[in-house]
Amino acid sequence: MGFLGKGAMAGEVLQLHGVGVRRDGAALLRDVDWTVNEDERWVIIGPNGAGKTTLLQVAAAMLHPSEGEVSILGERLGRTDVFDLRPRIGFTSAAVAEKVPKNEKVIDLVLTASYAIIGRWREEYDSTDLTRAVELLDALGCADLIRRTFSTLSEGERKRVMIARALMPDPELLLLDEPAAGLDLGGREDLVTRLGRLAEDPMAPAMVLVTHHVEEVPEAFTHALLLRRGSVAAMGKVDEVFTPEHLSDCFGLPLTVDRQNGRWYARAVR
Repeated sequence: MGFLGKGAMAGEVLQLHGVGVRRDGAALLRDVDWTVNEDERWVIIGPNGAGKTTLLQVAAAMLHPSEGEVSILGERLGRTDVFDLRPRIGFTSAAVAEKVPKNEKVIDLVLTASYAIIGRWREEYDSTDLTRAVELLDALGCADLIRRTFSTLSEGERKRVMIARALMPDPELLLLDEPAAGLDLGGREDLVTRLGRLAEDPMAPAMVLVTHHVEEVPEAFTHALLLRRGSVAAMGKVDEVFTPEHLSDCFGLPLTVDRQNGRWYARAVR
């Protein structure tokens, strides 16, 4: 898969220092320190309720922290216009997909990402926009879906189309919230392979992927962050974080961990 963009900005694209998020008296995140550099591909992993999606929403400038400092693409959250910042971030999640109008055509769904909107109205797009949208869809195996409506797609097709949409504005940071959730084995493996190819592309932006499962981590992902109960349990290079000790502690049960042909596997100790 050839990424068609100009590449990410140099240096650090994401910095969190002492970040906490509280809602209705509950601490969703606690004292998170985290830095993502432009050439890194991160996976955030942890059990349900660990704070993974909350952390990604902070990174996407969709949620302001209750405490701490956040800098995204050189802009300090709280001191910048998030409506100018968000188009520089590619973000895909189930919540975004749920906002797509029932009869929205696939090609229009991808094109409207240029304006950071969902639902085509009267915007004008030139031939360069159309070419980029078609090439991104083709790279993600969706060339035959261009004239289909989003509501008629399978779950796997929807996930791939939404990633094409996230890439459309040539983002400097790409955030993927559980992109393989709900997919069957074939759909998962196809998507993980395509994300692995994207991660290998030096012109691709910095990437952060949220998942519950180490089996869904594509090859070429360089770093991992483990979350447990809103706090960082471990972070660093993938092979230093994905150990039986770290993952067992994160998920609260004894695990064995293996790596084969660049892919990770974890199983409960019997």
